[in-house]
Amino acid sequence: MPSFTPLMPGDPPELAGLELLGKLGEGGQGVVYLARTPMGMYVAIKWLRLDRSDDQKSVERFLREAEVAQRVAQFCTAAVLSTGVEHNRPYIMSEFVEGPSLERAVRNDGPHTGPALDRLAIGTATALAAIHAASVVHRDFKPGNVIIASDGPRVVDFGIARELGPATMTSSTQIGTPAYMSPEQILGHAVGPAADMFSWAGTIVFASCGRAPFGNEGTLAVMGRVLRNAPELGSLDGPLRDVVQQCLAKNPAQRPTAEQVIMRLLAHPVPSSRVLQAGSEAAATGAVTDAKPQEGEEPRKPRKPRKKGGRPIVIAAAAVILALAGVPVAVALRNAPSNPVLPGPASQAPKTTAPAAPVKKRLPGGPITLYELPSDPITLTAYEVYDKNDDGDVDYARQSPRGTFDKYAGNFDTMVSPDGRYVAGRQKEYTSDGYDSILINDRQAGSSFRIKTVRDPLISTIRSWSDDGSRVLLNIDKQIKDKRGKEDWLSLGFAIVDVAQAKVSVVDVADDSIRGSDFGWDGDQEGVVSFYGKDQGLRFFDTSGKPTRDAPGVGSLSSGERDMFSPSGKMFVTDCPQGHDGDTCLWDTATGKRLQKFTSDCDRVLGWYDETHLYCWELDNGANDEIQVVGFKGELVRKLLEVPDDLNMSLYFTVNPSKGS
Repeated sequence: MPSFTPLMPGDPPELAGLELLGKLGEGGQGVVYLARTPMGMYVAIKWLRLDRSDDQKSVERFLREAEVAQRVAQFCTAAVLSTGVEHNRPYIMSEFVEGPSLERAVRNDGPHTGPALDRLAIGTATALAAIHAASVVHRDFKPGNVIIASDGPRVVDFGIARELGPATMTSSTQIGTPAYMSPEQILGHAVGPAADMFSWAGTIVFASCGRAPFGNEGTLAVMGRVLRNAPELGSLDGPLRDVVQQCLAKNPAQRPTAEQVIMRLLAHPVPSSRVLQAGSEAAATGAVTDAKPQEGEEPRKPRKPRKKGGRPIVIAAAAVILALAGVPVAVALRNAPSNPVLPGPASQAPKTTAPAAPVKKRLPGGPITLYELPSDPITLTAYEVYDKNDDGDVDYARQSPRGTFDKYAGNFDTMVSPDGRYVAGRQKEYTSDGYDSILINDRQAGSSFRIKTVRDPLISTIRSWSDDGSRVLLNIDKQIKDKRGKEDWLSLGFAIVDVAQAKVSVVDVADDSIRGSDFGWDGDQEGVVSFYGKDQGLRFFDTSGKPTRDAPGVGSLSSGERDMFSPSGKMFVTDCPQGHDGDTCLWDTATGKRLQKFTSDCDRVLGWYDETHLYCWELDNGANDEIQVVGFKGELVRKLLEVPDDLNMSLYFTVNPSKGS
C-alpha cells in the first residue's frame, strides 16, 4: 500500500468518480491525492488549489502541465491518464509512481555514491533527452521533481514547462527553483534545453553530497553565486565530475546536450559492462515486493501460459539512448551525427551497441528474476503466482511494456492487451445480480467499464487478447464433482468481448468431445480451436461455434491452446503423439501435416518466441526452474526467467512493442 496522509476537513471524498484514499502531497499549484480504480490500479489526482482557481494564468499553466506531459515518453515520467473539472477546478489524473523524491531519499538515506550515482546520472539524463526530443523544456528540474521509482528515475511536475518553438524559448520572468536555476533563467534571457542541463548538473551534485552547487540559503545570495561564482562539486570525481562541471557553464552554448552527456558517460574509460552490471543490480534490487514468497501446498507444476501477440508501439517521439531501469540501450539519435563532437577534453565518442547480456529484473510476488533484452521479440506483461497468505493465486500486470508490475489482488485473471492500452480482469466476486464479469481498464482514456458475461455458477475465464487488441477471448466453464466428490471443470463454450462496442457474444458449443479442453484463437484469429477426444485431435470452430475442420492425431498440448500458433499463424506446436518426454512436434496449420519433430530438455513447451524458436519450462534445474528459449534442433538458447522450484507461477507474454508483430 502506498504511503499517504489521511484526508482532512475540506478535502473532497472523491474526484474523477474515484474514492480518494488520502493525500500524497501539496504544492504551490495544487494538491495531489491518491485513488484506486475499480481494477485495483493506484492513480494520482492533482487538483488545482482553490485560491488559484480564479486566476486564469494559473488555470492555463495547470492544464498545460497535462498537455506537455502527454508529449513526453512515458518511461521517463508519470503517464497522464485523463483530465477534467470538479467544482470549477481542473484536475489531472496520472499514473501513480511509487517511490521517494531524490530530495527525500538523500535527506533520509544519505548521498548516492559509486554505481548508484552513475545509474542516477545516466537515467535522469536519458529522461531529459526524451523530454527535449519531444520539443519540451522542463524549466524546474531539481531533486524534488525526480522520483526514485523501482524501474528507474522518473521526472515529474511539468507545471512550468514549455514547448520549444522555431526559435529558442524566451522568458521575461524568473520561474524555477533558485538553487537549480540557470543564469539565463535568473536574468530572464532565452531559455532552452541547456537550462535543463544546468539544473541536471546541480541535481547530480546534490545527489552526491546533499548540497546544491551554489547553496540554497537566501534567494538573492544563491542567485548571485549562480551568476558569478564557480560551483562547489562536492564529492564528484572522474568522468561524471567533468561532465557536470561542463553542464554548469555560465554560457549555455558551452553546455553539452542530454544526448552528449549520455554518450560521454558511456564512452569514458569505464567499461560498458560495468554500466550494464550497475543497471542490472538496480533493477534486481529496486523491485517492489508486495508479497512474500511462499511455498505451495503441492509440488510445483507449470501453469498454462498466456497468449502472445501484438502491434508495435512508438514509445518516444524521437530515438534516444534509453536507460530503462538504469540500463543504457543504444539506438539512433534524431538529427545527431553518428560520432558527435563533444565539448571538453574528449573529441569524439565511439559508437555504442546494444548490450549483449540480458538485463536482470527482480519481480514482485516472490524471488522471481526476469532476464530481458531490448531485442527480445516477446515481453512478459502479466503473471500469476500462488501465495497461500493471499488466499490463492495473485495476479500482477505491467504498467508499460518495459515498466514495473502492479498487483491485482482482487482478480482471478488479469491480462494486458498487446498494445499495452487495456488491462482486462476477471474479479473474484459475482455482481450483485449474480453475473460473472470482466472489468476492462482503458489506460489511455483513464476509464474503466464492466461487461457481464454468464450467470452463477458458470464462469468466464480470460483466455487471451486478439493480436490487434480489439477483442478478448473467454472460456465458459462450469465446476462439477465426480462420483468420488473430486472437483473438476467442464468447458461449455466460449465468449468474445468486443472492446470498442463494450459487448460480449457468448457461444454454447454443443460438442461433448471438447468438454475437458479450453478454447484458443486459431492461426488467423478468425475463429477458435479446441482439442477433442482421445485421439488427440485439434478441432477448428467459427465464431458461431460451428466446427469447420479437424487436424486429427496431432498429440497433446503442454500448456493449453492459448499460445500454440506461431506469430504468422502458419504453424502450431504440440507434444508429439506417442512421444517421449521432451519430444516436440511442429505442424502445418493449413494441412495438419507434421513439419518437424525434435527433442530437447524442455519439460513443458509454453509458446512461440519467434517464428523459429519456442520458449519452455525447464524444471528441476538445481533449486530453480527456468523459462528457456529453445531452437528447432532442441538447443537451449538463453534464459528468460528464473523462479524457485516450489513457486507456482503462470505467465503471459506479448510481442515486444519495439519489435512489431
